[in-house]
Amino acid sequence: MSNIGVFTNPKQELYVGPCEPANAEVELKPSEVLLRVRATGICGSDVHFWKEGRVGDTMVVRDEHILGHESSADVLKVGSAVKNLAVGDRVAIEPGKQCLTCDQCLHGHYNGCEQVEFKSTPPFQGLLRRLVVHPARLCHKISDRISYEEGALLEPISVGLAGIRQAELELGDSVVVCGAGPIGIVCAILARAAGAAPLVITDINQHRLEMASRLVPNIRTVKVEPNDDPQLTAKKIIAAANGVKMKVALECTGFEQSIAASIYSLQFKGVCEIIGVGKDHINLPFMHASVNEITIRGLFRYANTWPTAIRLLENKLIDIQGLVTHRLPLEKGVEAFEIASNPSSNSIKVIIFNDNIS
Repeated sequence: MSNIGVFTNPKQELYVGPCEPANAEVELKPSEVLLRVRATGICGSDVHFWKEGRVGDTMVVRDEHILGHESSADVLKVGSAVKNLAVGDRVAIEPGKQCLTCDQCLHGHYNGCEQVEFKSTPPFQGLLRRLVVHPARLCHKISDRISYEEGALLEPISVGLAGIRQAELELGDSVVVCGAGPIGIVCAILARAAGAAPLVITDINQHRLEMASRLVPNIRTVKVEPNDDPQLTAKKIIAAANGVKMKVALECTGFEQSIAASIYSLQFKGVCEIIGVGKDHINLPFMHASVNEITIRGLFRYANTWPTAIRLLENKLIDIQGLVTHRLPLEKGVEAFEIASNPSSNSIKVIIFNDNIS
């Protein structure tokens, strides 16, 4: 079986080309499996690596680099010590390989492992290819009740689930989700499943707000203008909730004005969970947050979320397939990225399939 992947390079060129492993005869470590990747979602970080060659100062493309970290796959071969998987199993790939020996790993916070090898984050090659070797413990078995497409979406679901857990969202909490991109809509779907009421979502793009309205029952939308004053945006959020201040803000944009607006919208002792990635340094309404005892938390990926996310899908407690607006084969990877990076395409989530299997 020939193996191809979707690459970028330091010149910020994007192309489809050959990569390793080349066939199913690859030698495995006892704890590894060989996977045939079936579906992979394009994440905003993938687009950043292509367009800008970096995400921040530490994650920099310095060589030929395969993108992608949101994938589902079939098991083609198992290592001699693998007991939890067999050839033919369908899996969702958790893309970060941790050391399992540092303090963070031993305390269960393995997303904080400083030795993590995260697929698609340079220098670790990503999943946008036909074949890949991965630790069996990070391949989560999925039943045929979950499609390959849904299996690929388990990664962004895990991000949203981690954010909701950390924000300690409870039944009946008033919630605003800032940003109606893929992660924002996933967060809104999860917040609705968790019993958020009322639930509000904001964005500068009316099409995305309309998408959120279709996918999330009874969600209330707020259209934000790019230069709106954050306090004005906060008033719009509270008005959309019929005068109720927010208990939890799930901030999925990373933009300074949006973060400030989310803080202003919160009630006393509210929680601002910052999920979106923004600039290294931003200005925040510190005094307002301080006198209102608002908790501001950051989020880095996820830990121990995949089994829960799989149960949510298998038991049909959430429906996320409507997120996918475009589907293309691996051979059209460049076209898929052009769609995902073009605001005029009105894409939410673009999925790249191997052999058009969904």
